[in-house]
Amino acid sequence: MAKRSDRCPARWRRPFIPWLEGVEAGWSVPLLLLCFVAVWTVGLSIAYLGAGLHPDVLETWTLGRHFAWGYVKHPPLMGWVTGAWSSIFPPTNWSLQFMAMSNAALALWFVDLISKQFVTGHKRLIVLLLLMLTPAYQFHAQRFNANAVLLATWPLATFCFLRAFETRTTRWAIAAGFAAAVAMLGKYYSIFLVASFALAALAHPLRRTYFTTASPWISAATGLITLSPHIYWLAKTGAPPFSYALAHTGADLQTSLRDVISFLAGLAAAMSVSAIVWVMISGDRLKRFGQDFSAMNSGLRLLFYVALGTIALPVCTSLAIGTDLPSLWALQGLFLFAILIVCSTRYRIERFHTVNATVLVACIAAVAVVIAAPLHALYRNSYGYMEGRTFYREAANELTRQWHALTGILLEVVSGNDSLGFVAAFYSPDHPQYTQDFADGSGWELPNKTAMERGWAALCFQDQADCLDWMRQTTARAGNFEFVSHVFAVQSDLLGLPGLKRNVVALFAMRRRGAARALQTQDGKLTDQKTPLPY
Repeated sequence: MAKRSDRCPARWRRPFIPWLEGVEAGWSVPLLLLCFVAVWTVGLSIAYLGAGLHPDVLETWTLGRHFAWGYVKHPPLMGWVTGAWSSIFPPTNWSLQFMAMSNAALALWFVDLISKQFVTGHKRLIVLLLLMLTPAYQFHAQRFNANAVLLATWPLATFCFLRAFETRTTRWAIAAGFAAAVAMLGKYYSIFLVASFALAALAHPLRRTYFTTASPWISAATGLITLSPHIYWLAKTGAPPFSYALAHTGADLQTSLRDVISFLAGLAAAMSVSAIVWVMISGDRLKRFGQDFSAMNSGLRLLFYVALGTIALPVCTSLAIGTDLPSLWALQGLFLFAILIVCSTRYRIERFHTVNATVLVACIAAVAVVIAAPLHALYRNSYGYMEGRTFYREAANELTRQWHALTGILLEVVSGNDSLGFVAAFYSPDHPQYTQDFADGSGWELPNKTAMERGWAALCFQDQADCLDWMRQTTARAGNFEFVSHVFAVQSDLLGLPGLKRNVVALFAMRRRGAARALQTQDGKLTDQKTPLPY
């Protein structure tokens, strides 16, 4: 059927032929990626209409407002990327969703750079289409955080390493070291990729040729130089990201085994649709897989060793020291297996199959945008999110309105609960600075002295016991300030359709001018009464 279709394609298939033939001309892959970004940005905007961004995304935006060589929980790359993006685009939902999809498209472009080292023509498109059938480049990517930023850095580092190993030139050695360091600045989980590079080079038949040149040592030196400002920051600040990471260790062997099984099962599930599509493409040619795999070239063999390392090393580490191991931490490495499976084949893939895969990807995207996204928005408007995303904008606006009525000045600082602190910073018209002092990234302390001098506000949902407890401790310990608090209700809204309701507690801190007061509303006006704080 595939051969007949290639000889005499159906009328509806013919418009795809120029696109398939334009891969080597250089325009087919960019066109595919532009369509991918446009469709999924629209889909996400519809799906989360009436809701706020995920707290992880708001965290990256908040961190990115201040350049630093490191942050409390993670290395700095995610903050740098969001800060650079926000210097061009406004702080809105659509712009950060656009950023997330652009990051995913950049990741796929780097994957294509690797693919075209081994195959030509529409086999390159097959690799990208199979990856688009995984959840990594849409649903995982849209939550831009320390995990999602690795989608682009891992294939870039892998491409540079392959070129450095193959050419052993100074230029590619420097590029490999720099790209590996950038991946480490995204998340320390990238140590498994860097270690896989070293192990793959040692396992490769050409290891002597590689290690007897200056290339690996130039890469190592470049990586250390690139990381040196961050290393200095770690030494100066007490390495808070390591303290945060250590909170994910200490599980017993039984728990670690369960995590490993879940980790492997999660990655298999993420690739399941792509695997089924590949089986349909290969057909009875699958029986040639072993023969083709054993005959793969030097570059693919090196890539195979890297792929094994990115799975085996996290598993061994989890079993050895009892770390958490969710499969989403490794989704950025799925491209290695897609490249290996497609590029190791020695037979021709008919145009018929590439068109079918393209239509499948397009249909899934269309259904997601036209049907699933509106249904998701309606469902969330009625049933909400665990983190309260449907109330973010309303809560931040009401907080700002009350602050203006109380003080008559701009709201400059917010504090308190991480997620709602980030929310107030992003969604408030004043865009206040978020501040919170953490000893080790896990405990809540009083805001710093500078913030207290300027006055600040905080938000908690009324059913968040830990956040309300922090408010009580704050009002008890900060004796030189007066506190005004207020409980107000917010309701989700989807294009005028009312949804779920939830209560929010606002706390305002100012220099003491009298007794602590509780802020209440009467006929839409703000009045002060000497009553206990309402929690």
